[in-house]
Amino acid sequence: MLEKSFRCRYVCLEYQIVESRTNKTKTAGYGCHDAAIVGGGLVGACLALALQRAGLDVALIDPQVPQIPPVAGAWDSRIYAISPGNADFLGGLGVWSRLDTQRIQRVETMSIYGDAPAGRLEFSAYEAGLRELAYIVEGSALLQALHAAIADTGQVRVERPAQAASLEINAHVAQLTLADDRQMAAQLVIGTDGGDSWVRRAAGIAARVSDYHQLGVVANFETEKSHGGTAFQWFRADGVLALLPLPGKQVSMVWSATEEHAQLLLAMDAAALADAVATASGGAVGGLRLVTPAAGFPLRLAHIENLVAPRIALAGDAAHHVHPLAGQGVNLGFRDVRELTAVLAGRAPQQDCGDLSLLRRYARARREDIATMELGTDVLQKLFTAQSVWLSGARNSGMAAVNRLPFLKNLLIRHAAA
Repeated sequence: MLEKSFRCRYVCLEYQIVESRTNKTKTAGYGCHDAAIVGGGLVGACLALALQRAGLDVALIDPQVPQIPPVAGAWDSRIYAISPGNADFLGGLGVWSRLDTQRIQRVETMSIYGDAPAGRLEFSAYEAGLRELAYIVEGSALLQALHAAIADTGQVRVERPAQAASLEINAHVAQLTLADDRQMAAQLVIGTDGGDSWVRRAAGIAARVSDYHQLGVVANFETEKSHGGTAFQWFRADGVLALLPLPGKQVSMVWSATEEHAQLLLAMDAAALADAVATASGGAVGGLRLVTPAAGFPLRLAHIENLVAPRIALAGDAAHHVHPLAGQGVNLGFRDVRELTAVLAGRAPQQDCGDLSLLRRYARARREDIATMELGTDVLQKLFTAQSVWLSGARNSGMAAVNRLPFLKNLLIRHAAA
């Protein structure tokens, strides 16, 4: 092990010397990083910060240009329900305190309705012994807080905008070449670059993708009635409609609808869309007024064959892609960050970050959580889109049965809150 570590360090040093002797615009002076992260979204930025705080030498390759702050008072169309466990983790990284508390909403209860009167399920943070089920946060605000925290460290090499173009891996080091021909070496390359991950494809890791033939339609509304800190969800014949509470009398909508129905929703004017959502939600929060234009994104399930390969690890949507009906996509990604950081920070003093036996510990630790969420969301999606009288009775009776079992409900809450 000691010999292997010295050999890796020698290869990285040799790479640095060779680069410094060339006249090309490459990575002279940087040497070999412990980890190079490709993808600067929520999960990638969080991972870069967490690994740096754990003492690793980190590079972050972000293909996106810096986001323009939203117009004052405007709300981001991409809203996330962050679990209490992940909020605590972000707090420990110094990120949560950078968010405007006036734009964060606690979810205290959740009401879920089936497609028949008998189907209803209620979750309560109070009954589960928690302060909240989740926090509703704007995606752009959280991303800006993460990148501001990274910049304040002064210790993470950030390339933005930059695009990875090629990847070469040998027994001692991974070498990335960017689109502008610059190069960098790292013991470990981590793909946090989304569902269509370049890192995953470059590493030859297979993915089984199933298209739901649905779009997630998102929009924000002002409400006539108070939401009371409740998140609502309806399983309907035309898709799954969710209204998430925002501060004040506002809600954020996610309507997972068939492609045909989603296009109809996206084509509606503001008043017609508000009326359609108010009707579909049974007036749960009264009348609605659109405040953020509707947008749509395709929904699919992606099962990734392996989270790791020699000198490669995947996290976030590059490692799994689930239906948004449980609101757990980004939470899965943040739990990837927590586990991968713990594994790398806890390695032996002379152990290489890209050691496959080390990376397999991360993959094993994440297997159950990911498989449970993939299976659970996929089964629910298929169960409620199936047009069958028998299935309708079974699924709504099942919801009612779970609602009568506080112990089971609290188990589900505790898992989602992690």
